[in-house]
Formats: sequence, C-alpha cells, structure tokens
Amino acid sequence: MRILLLILFPFSLFSQSILTKFEQSQGRETPTYQEIISWWQKLDSRSALVKMRTMGPSDAGFPLHLVVVSGDGDFDLASLRRKNKRIILINNGIHPGEPDGIDASMLLVRDMVTQKIKLPANVVLAIIPVYNIGGCLNRSPWYRADQNGPAAFGSRGNSQNLDLNRDFIKCDSKEARSFAAIFHECDPDVFIDNHVSNGADYQHVMTLLATQHSKMGGVMGEYLHDRFEPGLYKLMKEKGYDLVPYVDFAGNTPDAGLTAYFDGPRYSSGYATLWHSFAFVPETHMLKPYDQRVKATYALMESFIAFTSVNSAAIKQLRTEAKNNDRAAGAFPVSWKLDTSRQEQVLFKGYEAGYKNSEVSGLPRLYYDRTKPYEKQLPYYNFYIPKTTIQKPAAYIVPQGWWKVIELLKLNKVRMVPLSKDTSITVEVYRIEDYKTLPRQYEMHHLNTEVVVSKKKQLVHCRKGDYYIPLNQEADRFLVTVLEPQADDSYFAWNYFDAILSRKEGYSPYAFEDLAAQYLHEHPELKKQLDEKRASDSVFAKSASAQLDFVYRNSPYFEPDHMKYPVYRVP
Repeated sequence: MRILLLILFPFSLFSQSILTKFEQSQGRETPTYQEIISWWQKLDSRSALVKMRTMGPSDAGFPLHLVVVSGDGDFDLASLRRKNKRIILINNGIHPGEPDGIDASMLLVRDMVTQKIKLPANVVLAIIPVYNIGGCLNRSPWYRADQNGPAAFGSRGNSQNLDLNRDFIKCDSKEARSFAAIFHECDPDVFIDNHVSNGADYQHVMTLLATQHSKMGGVMGEYLHDRFEPGLYKLMKEKGYDLVPYVDFAGNTPDAGLTAYFDGPRYSSGYATLWHSFAFVPETHMLKPYDQRVKATYALMESFIAFTSVNSAAIKQLRTEAKNNDRAAGAFPVSWKLDTSRQEQVLFKGYEAGYKNSEVSGLPRLYYDRTKPYEKQLPYYNFYIPKTTIQKPAAYIVPQGWWKVIELLKLNKVRMVPLSKDTSITVEVYRIEDYKTLPRQYEMHHLNTEVVVSKKKQLVHCRKGDYYIPLNQEADRFLVTVLEPQADDSYFAWNYFDAILSRKEGYSPYAFEDLAAQYLHEHPELKKQLDEKRASDSVFAKSASAQLDFVYRNSPYFEPDHMKYPVYRVP
C-alpha cells in the first residue's frame, strides 16, 4: 500500500510534505523531541523503506525508538544478517545540545526515500533518532555558551543529570539498559555516535574520533588504522571536507601535536569495540555555523555507507575472525598507556593563536586570529601499549547474591549457567590489597583505581543458583573487562563490589583480650610474629589496640570475606 501511495504521490510533493525543521528554518533550528518522533512516524507511514520501532524505556518516561532503513522491506535484523547485509547503527542526541546527527539523519533518510540518494542493497541503517530524551526535553537557547547554533537545543544531562556517554558499563540509566538490548539485537558492523566538539578554534568543520586502533587490536585494529580511517578521509576529501582526528592537543599548543583520545568502555565507542564493531564518534566543530555542521555530518554518514558497502565482504570476514580469535585468546589487556615513542603526521588547518588583554579581567587571555589561517603537519600520537594484561580463566563464578552484576551480564547476553546443586570447586580467589578512590563523585560513583590484588587457589563452596560463566564465547573480552578488578572500567572500578571493602564483624576489646591470649598460647607461631612486629615497629609496640587487632586479623575470628573479591576464576 505504501509503495502504491508513493507511485500516486509525486516525489516533489512528497519531499515538500516531509521537510524537516532544519530545512524550514533555513538551517537555524533543530526540532523538539515531540517534533522528532512525529516526523519519523510520518516518514514510516509513507515509505516502504522505513520502519520505526518502539524499544525500551528511558529515565524520561518515554521509550527509545529505533528506525530501521532497509531497501527490501525486511526490517527483521536477524533476517537481514542472514541475508548478508551490513548493519550500521547510528546513535543521535546522546548529548542533545549537540543535535547535528539528529537533523542529518532525518535529511539522509528522507533523501533515500525520495530517491535523491540510494541506500546500497547490501547496507541497512538502524538509527536511534534521539537517545537522551530527558536532555532533549530540557530545552534552552543558553546551553553550550560557545556553540554557534542552532537557536535552541537540549542539555547534556539526562533525566538523572547523568552524562550518558559515561554510562555504557555501569548502566545507571534506563537508556543504557535499553541501549544494550538494541545494540545486541543489531550486532552492528559499524557503530556511529554523532557529537559536536568543544575546544580550540581551527578551520576543520568535521573531526573524527575512531575507537583507538591499538586497543581494538588484532585484524580489526589493523584494518581500522590502515584501511577504514584512510578510506573515510579520502571519501570526505572528495566531498570537500578535510577530516582531522579529534583535536586533543598533547600540550598547551598545537605544535606539541595531537593525542588520540582513549575511548575506554565507559564510552559508546569503547563499549561497541568490546563486541567487535568498528566504532566512531564524529565531532563537528562547535564554532562553525549549524547548517555547515549538519551538512558535514550528512556527508560523513554517506561516506560510512559507501565504504561499508564497497568493503562489505572484508568487514564481515574481519569481524568473524576477530570473534573467533577472542574466543581462542589466552589473555586480554585491561588498561593502557600512551606510547610516546611512536607518532604519525596529520595535516592540521588551524588559526594563529595569541594573547591580548581581557575586557573582563584586564589580564592576558587566549584568542585565535581567523585572519591568519595556517596549514602544517603535526605529530599525532595514535599508539597505545598495554599497561596491565590479564590471563583469561576457563570460567568465572559469580555468587547469586551479587544480583546487580548478574543483571548487567544478562543485559549483555552473556552465556551463563546457574549451578544445579551445591558444589565445592577449586578456584583462583583475589584479595584486594590496595586501591585508590576518587575523593569526589564522578557520575554518581567514586571510581576505584590503581587496584592491587593478590591471588591464591582455594576450595570454595558454591550454592545452587550461583552462576557459572564459561569463557570461549563472544562475550570473552567484555567479561574480562568488567569482571577483572584491575580493569579501568570494571564493575569493581564502578563500585559494584564496594561492600567487601568494609568490615561487618568486630569485637569488644575487653572481651576479646582473653580469647586472644588463649589463641596466642595455642599458636606459638603467631606469638612469634607478634613479638617480631613489636621489636621492629616502636609505634606498634606502644599500642595495645593495634596489637590486639593484629591477633584478631590473624585468627579465625576475622571475617574471611573482608577484601575478598567475590568473583572466582576457574583455572
């Protein structure tokens, strides 16, 4: 029926009837949340290429939506994968003050529907029209004070005032939990999360943050660095855009060079690469006019589609190979450091910077002189090396009491088996020996960092219903990343196991004195350790409470679960 309507309805009239807010305002405005959803509903009702689905909840009380654009009228993602289609997942409005992708996606798909451009037969688009709905509803002309348009837009924080681009591992928002379901249903070959940059002034309209290729590693990391990124740069150059890596200066001036942004798994692109997707964060330049930014985003998405279509077979093969390699891998890096001994060269088009007296403070302030553009080759530090590498166990065991962690694993389609009966198993057990925690909250957490563990084999009693998680599955890299406490974005780092860090049992000193004396009498080896510590530590020797606590900590009375990491490794 929808195809017949299009035949009867001239394309010029059809195109006019679904103009976007961006077009109606001559590139000065972006639509409200209600206008975004209404527009996509209209396009869905009029086109056989488009299907908008209602997905999981958000903190704002409205559901997320997923728009599937498919040339053959099949909108079942599993079916489309069986047909050997490459799936590109596009996320828009994670920061609604950066709405470029929202408008560019509407223009792009409308132009496909009206046959102004063609969607390749081997590519399917899956688009989240607006991800941070709460931020989109919180609309103002005053947010992002430095940004050049549009006239009004949403805020960065969601309905819990969370930055959703830090939430992909900890999942404090309903959005992140719904996104996990969307992501795993799509299993995207390519993931794009559209943004707008802050920072220095320069000539480039579009910058590109590709997931860090060293961290991605293996055949996909090599292909990303050697083929995918250069291919996008070439395609954008043909469209009149000089791409440059996301601008993050290594020092205070451009002359120090650029440093590749390290997108850990807390970020959307870092999360996506744990699941073997090529992931990118386009960042238009905030000081460029809004219409230029939207057009650049449109051009880059066209380039992603073109590259993915032409290289469809290679992308599929590389993802399959990477998944198989990770299943067979013996170890994974879980933290990284910049390799300053290696660099590449990039062409940077900037403006001369200088200092002049501030009209606010009267003191020197930085400014960029747009009458003095320049082009120069800059060093680009785009290589990282592993700082911590963890050997992969045969399996993990997570006791059922840690249900919040188990829920997150289930969200991510991890294959887990509840034990059918009480079982004693010899496992590797970590003890947290040291860690640092942030003094102030970060996105509702106090991150645990610089974690030091000891490890020993131990026979543990597991109960019926505890979860046995075999490795040698597609989730291997994800599991090591979230369950190893030394990983930068592990569940331990995000405080899911903080209860083990405080003691729950104690003693009354006057009552424990007699028990301690008896225990020392029965265990002369501990009495010897106490005497040696007194002899070597004068402060300890003068503290009766410290000595009593020493005996307590080295006796069976001390609680065994204090600082004992409750995820066990099956060797």
